[in-house]
Amino acid sequence: MQNPYKAYPVRIDSIDVATEDKSLRTFTFVFLNPEDEQKFAYESGQFAELSIPGKGEIPIGIASSPTEKGFVRFTVFRTGLVTNHLHNMKVGDIMGVRGPLGHPYPLKDLEGKNIVIIGAGFAFTTLRSTIVYMLNPENRSRFGKIDVIYGARNPGMILYKDELTAWEQRDDINMHITVDGTDDPSWKYHTGFVPTITEKVAPQADDNTYAIMCGPPMMLKFTKPVLDKLGYKHENIILSLENRMKCGIGICGRCNIGKELICKDGPVFTLAQLKHMPEEDT
Repeated sequence: MQNPYKAYPVRIDSIDVATEDKSLRTFTFVFLNPEDEQKFAYESGQFAELSIPGKGEIPIGIASSPTEKGFVRFTVFRTGLVTNHLHNMKVGDIMGVRGPLGHPYPLKDLEGKNIVIIGAGFAFTTLRSTIVYMLNPENRSRFGKIDVIYGARNPGMILYKDELTAWEQRDDINMHITVDGTDDPSWKYHTGFVPTITEKVAPQADDNTYAIMCGPPMMLKFTKPVLDKLGYKHENIILSLENRMKCGIGICGRCNIGKELICKDGPVFTLAQLKHMPEEDT
């Protein structure tokens, strides 16, 4: 059994500036030991601890898909000591990745279902993983209709622009991109907050339609009643609370909501499960 405290050594293979303000960068890592990649068997929706000796570690959702082999990828927001140091690292530098951690999105259980993916900000990372997984040629026929609603503050904060463009051109996925606001006259997509756009474009619910959401707490809070209005059962609404991650293995106790430890019991829950937790925390 893998020691949960031990990080796998990885090398930074590439670094891409993800947003115009340079606050987000996408890091692609390759494992120094090929057997470690096999041990790091993850699913979409899980996260990992990025570990830098002498600086600490930070929990980040895995942005790559299990269908993408030979590397693991994370998009990291520059916000503190560890992430600042990581943003200053170079291609070829060595660090650690500990995980995978947490429960994934239940994609096996969603086979044959219509999926509505709703995300905002840099929390779109694990949703990117999910979309790539579902669109993989070996997997696409296992899912029904796919709708994606993705929002950012402004056009410069949109992640994965090339992939979004490629997905738009497909006929087996419906993309709905929005920004909170913009003065850019060339902007051709929606303008408005994610809950508002969700109410406009999301399909009406039936027993075969599920929603997967990941984003800032306020986005989740105001999108939940929209999905209620559209008729989604709480058992069919799946959320990630990855923003509450800390140590990843339930030792520090800082991620609890009531009796639940989000890093061990989540971060993925249905809305029905969240209804049994203290509302002020969710």
